[in-house]
Amino acid sequence: MNEIKLHWLFLGSLINNIAVSTVWPLTTVYMHDALGKSLTEVGIILFLYSSSNVLGNYISGKLFDRHNRYILTIMGIITSVLISFGLIFFNGWPYYPIGLVLFGFTTGWNLTMINSLGTTVKMKSGRFIFNMLYLAQNVGVVFGTIAVGFIYPIGIGYVFMLTTAILMVYGISAILTYHKEGSIYPIKHDSIKKTKVKLPRPNWIIVTTFFVTLAIIWIVYEQWVSNMSVYITGSGIPLSMYSLLWTLNAFLLVVFQLLINWIAQKHDSLYFQIYFGILFIGLSFFTLIFTHTYTGFVISMIVLTLGESSVIPSIPALVNELTPVEVKGKYQGLTNAWAAIGKAIGPLVGGIIIDATSYGLLFIICTITCVVIILGSELISRYSRKKVTKYSE
Repeated sequence: MNEIKLHWLFLGSLINNIAVSTVWPLTTVYMHDALGKSLTEVGIILFLYSSSNVLGNYISGKLFDRHNRYILTIMGIITSVLISFGLIFFNGWPYYPIGLVLFGFTTGWNLTMINSLGTTVKMKSGRFIFNMLYLAQNVGVVFGTIAVGFIYPIGIGYVFMLTTAILMVYGISAILTYHKEGSIYPIKHDSIKKTKVKLPRPNWIIVTTFFVTLAIIWIVYEQWVSNMSVYITGSGIPLSMYSLLWTLNAFLLVVFQLLINWIAQKHDSLYFQIYFGILFIGLSFFTLIFTHTYTGFVISMIVLTLGESSVIPSIPALVNELTPVEVKGKYQGLTNAWAAIGKAIGPLVGGIIIDATSYGLLFIICTITCVVIILGSELISRYSRKKVTKYSE
């Protein structure tokens, strides 16, 4: 079949996320320490970054269903290269935040293109494809965060030189390997009637339910990304040890993804995989209620990573299963957009709770939230699952 080979999409996801992961870890530190901006100003810029990411996800998903996917993908990569190249020379105020927001748009665009192209691959199941793409993303995070740790002390310009070079490699790879007719035009456009393709109501209910679930998961998860750094360092643990937790996270994500792929061949239930993942994310916060030692934080991170590796790739796989080919790009874009919404407001929500109460109450709220969304998602989707229409396995 004349479609993009999965290993080329895997490579594209890997390279793209190496590039992205050289940018996001240094944003807060660079803007606060080098540009002298307050944490409130940094928070506003990060919110704008996430908002532009949502917009990029949505627009690219809509265009994916209607136009040449090859051209759209290459356009996104070229735009990313140009923005990154400009930041090599213009990385002061206000050029850096402007470039960062534009980069956020292209980041969302590129991610949705990769995931949407994954829906055109028919040689493997949707679950396997999205697990592998998520695995590639996290391997990219490992390499990207390690690289930026070494290069940033030399200078911010060198970081963007690396980012530009990596994105150019991705562009060359995509140009050479993505031009496959089966993936560019899965349906002949002149044969499609100009009518809106609507999901069957049971499918729409389930997809919408798990969009909201995904956003809430990321609101909870973002507490680890943002507010936990202050909590852990406040417990007398150096920032370098907090960073080491994320190295552990990235390594374990690769291990757990391989394990989950193996288990999925024997136990085929995306809903179970989603609920299992949410439960373990909740358990990671439950353990934080009782621990103040680094060993305890390591255990919590292991539990969090197991949950993350189970639930995060399962939701786009479920969306792929429940959406017809004519609108797969749109719904993969919406999946990424809902995730980005959660990432955008997560640090703000957590900060408000901490300022008004305490970290302890935040951990309790996160634990309860995970239990509630498991029960709520199951109650809302259980009846609809009996009448659902599946479009791909």
